[in-house]
Parts: sequence; structure tokens; C-alpha cells
Amino acid sequence: MYKLIALDMDGTLLRSDKTISPRTKKAIAQARAQGVTVVLASGRPLEGIVDKLAELDIHGENEFVACFNGSIIRELGDNRVVHRGIIDGAAAKRVAKLAQTLGLECHAFSEELGLIAPRNSTYTEHEAQINNISMTIVDFNQLADDHPIIKVMIIGEPDKLSAAIGDIPNEFEQDFTILQSAPFFLEFLNPVSNKGAGIAAIAEKLGISASEVICMGDAENDHHMLEYAGLGVAMANAMPETKRIADLITDSNDDDGVAKVIEQYVLNQ
Repeated sequence: MYKLIALDMDGTLLRSDKTISPRTKKAIAQARAQGVTVVLASGRPLEGIVDKLAELDIHGENEFVACFNGSIIRELGDNRVVHRGIIDGAAAKRVAKLAQTLGLECHAFSEELGLIAPRNSTYTEHEAQINNISMTIVDFNQLADDHPIIKVMIIGEPDKLSAAIGDIPNEFEQDFTILQSAPFFLEFLNPVSNKGAGIAAIAEKLGISASEVICMGDAENDHHMLEYAGLGVAMANAMPETKRIADLITDSNDDDGVAKVIEQYVLNQ
């Protein structure tokens, strides 16, 4: 019996128009009515998730949200941080220098300042817009080495970003969790932070084993949680690499793929 369902948002829970379908909302509500915990696990900050949590009525004690690809886990009853794995200003400067070397842009999420970037760009504007947050121009060289940074992102045109990934020095792979969350976003996190670790922390708090967990996603930043789960599900619209590691491929985010998995494997419909 599955007791916890973790859902990526963009490309998974959300349709292309960024809405949740009525069928998916109904399936989630029915699963929760049976005592199943539903967790939204996203690369977004909390500000970019709160409206969907409200829409799904997920807000109480012993309910959780995984933000920033599992770097920050909050218990929603009192908004308390129960898991935190971040980096610092020294790391942000290092990644920013790498981005410059690769001919790409970067931005980051600071615990104190929110979304920051050395300069504005199309993809930084996109980040701010989808999460309904503002951006602050910050020269990363002026950050204190111990400034608390949640994650840094190298950003750029998909073809250019994909080509640059192979040129990232090996030591970065040892020092960070590196995830491609979208064709134009490459994320650098604390080396122990990822969605799988975040969902595992939630499951442990609830006394739930990995075999009792379903995780659904569509991109590389979902891989750790799909591999952790008893049932790892990729969407039909997922990246080819994501489909290869999944236990199951469901229909697309625009064709109620999430609802169909919940109906079959949780509600037994």
C-alpha cells in the first residue's frame, strides 16, 4: 500500500498552461482522504508553490513541501524548516566564474536576498515571473564567502547550455549536486541535496518506507526521487533519460498522467 506521493510540479502536476486538471485534483483529494500524504517537490522556491498548495488544500500539521529541489523541506502546519542543505557565497562565486568561462549567464537564490543575479536576462526574468518574485541585481564578487545561498543556476539558450555541460570540470561534479531542471536551467546544489534526499527525510519523519512511496517527474532533477521511490513514474513528456530510470511511464502532464497513476495504484480504480 502506498502512503506517500511526491509530485514534481512543472511538466508533471501542472499542465502546459500551469494549471492542475480537475481530474488530477479529484484524484489527489481522494488519495488524501484515504490518509495518503501528498508532497509537492519542486525546484521552485516556496513562493512559487504556495498557490498550488492552497488549491490542493495541503497546509496542515504533518504535511510537507520540498522546495529548491529538496534543499529546503518545510512542515506546513507551522512553516518550520525540517531539512536544510545549502551552499555559500564562495560556491556562488565559483559557479558564476564557471558560467562566465562557458559564455553563459547565472543567477542564484540567497536566503537573505531572494533571487539574485549579476545582470538581468531572459531566463532570470522567466524565473521571477513563474514564481511571482522579484530579482535583485548583485555583483557575486561582493558576496561574503559565508553568505547563505540555497542554489546557483547557470542559464542560457538550450543548445548552448547543453553543449557547455560537457566542459564542466570534474571537480564541480564532486563538490555539488548538478541537475538540469529545464532545457535552459542547470542547477548547482549542496552535494547532499536533491529531491530524493528530501522525500526520504519526509518519509522518515512519517515512519514510511521507500517501498510505500510513489514519486512522479519529468526531468533530471527528479531522478533521485524516482530512484528512491518504491514506484518511480516518468511522464510521457519526460526527458528520455528520465524515462529510462523509471519503473513506469504514465501519460503526459496534459493528459492526466498523474491522476491515472493515483487512480490505478492508490485508489484501485
